[in-house]
Amino acid sequence: MKRVVVTGVGALSPLGHDWPQVEARLKSLRNAVQVIEDWKQYDGLNTQVGAPAAPFELPPQTYSRKTMRGMGRVALLATRASELALVDAGLLGDPLLSSGKMGVSYGSSTGSPPAIADFGRMLMAKSTEGITATSYVRSMSHTAAVNIGVFFGLTGRIITTSSACTSGSQGIGYAYEAIKMGRQVAMLAGGAEELDATGAAVFDTLFATSTKNNATPELTPRPFHAERDGLVLGEGACTLVLEELEHARARGARIYAELVGYGTNSDGRHITQPHSETMAQAMRLALEDAALEPGTVAYVNAHGTATDTGDVAESTATHQVFGERMTISSLKSYMGHTLGACGALEAWMTIEMMRSGWFAPTLHLDAASVDPRCAPLDYVTGDGRRIETDVVMSNNFAFGGINTSLIFRRWH
Repeated sequence: MKRVVVTGVGALSPLGHDWPQVEARLKSLRNAVQVIEDWKQYDGLNTQVGAPAAPFELPPQTYSRKTMRGMGRVALLATRASELALVDAGLLGDPLLSSGKMGVSYGSSTGSPPAIADFGRMLMAKSTEGITATSYVRSMSHTAAVNIGVFFGLTGRIITTSSACTSGSQGIGYAYEAIKMGRQVAMLAGGAEELDATGAAVFDTLFATSTKNNATPELTPRPFHAERDGLVLGEGACTLVLEELEHARARGARIYAELVGYGTNSDGRHITQPHSETMAQAMRLALEDAALEPGTVAYVNAHGTATDTGDVAESTATHQVFGERMTISSLKSYMGHTLGACGALEAWMTIEMMRSGWFAPTLHLDAASVDPRCAPLDYVTGDGRRIETDVVMSNNFAFGGINTSLIFRRWH
């Protein structure tokens, strides 16, 4: 079996687009949630807060009208994040990209909602007016992965992971497995999501969105808090360059961390109600894959959506595997739930926190405010926590009962 390391990162997030920006925002203990004025026009839409990606620029010499014609915003976010990752890894323009030895493993919950709406208007109006040659390419569920492949001329395998909140983490996990098994030398792996009112409506109809803080977005979401009132949607993209260890060493690549374990499974019970026992099993599968005992993991980055059933089930599952000692926090308290991007963004930030030795707290949470229905764990609160550790875990859980767990080890 091959060993797999992270040699490049590219990200577009509500908190910033590189680690110094993100770390500064985390340490400021301020979230990136804001009122989305455009959402106020929709009758029946109760939530009015979200966390859009911070502004970013596109180099005009490469992002022309021609190269972007098949991209909605989600594909554009994914492609730009991937370009930044390739630059960071020193691989942009490298012959490896077109060799067939490098591929893409990437996902989003859906394609670009405005393009999907074009087909909805067709059905309602009985007219194809507005449908263009690129409408489907922008709307298809694998738009991010395909656009990345075409933009960079990648000729290796394409793995598409349209699995809602685990799109990014499955993208990383399946890329890891492809390299570990010797099928690819390197992969662009991750996920993306654009912020849209239709996504907010999905969770609104499930009574899962935050609605009590529409005028005070700085106070929500509040994962694991007894008075949490639901999730807040975010936006972004993150791409990791995963590479076979010996190939990375041979070219003198900088290594961020080693990906040593991946576990994924499904609840097989209910589409929207999580099941703690299978969530726990996903973590155990990752530990088994990494050949590690639970005691070696010092920190778990929680999925932590701030939903009523999700937080309880996840904390219970974490407790089943690790007991009360486990240190845990949720980055969604800062940037909301970025859906298809969250698994990749949170994995990257977890790696960086391990490297720096400082772990962000869950905003708005203290020992007295933890929901008593959540399992007893070591919830990071206050100004964060200094932890020196070599092993961290990042977990995500999606609609459909899809569970993922990733384990990263410090690179010395």
